[in-house]
Amino acid sequence: LAPHELNDFDREVDALRGLLGAKGIMSVDELRRGIEAIPEDEYHRLSYYRRWIRSIADNLLRKGVVSEAELAAELGRS
Repeated sequence: LAPHELNDFDREVDALRGLLGAKGIMSVDELRRGIEAIPEDEYHRLSYYRRWIRSIADNLLRKGVVSEAELAAELGRS
């Protein structure tokens, strides 16, 4: 298989994960556990980095770093 060429979204998600790790907000283990918790049907529908962003969002919501309202507002702006 040829390596996947990263697009802007992939690079941004990777950078976000790195920043959250560097600031001690979310570890790679928490990312992995979040990905493993995605329901199987959704897991297979999502691309690699979409699984990451799903896990990141779930972790930040669970920890209270962002609220549902804040997340919804940001998603509505994109």
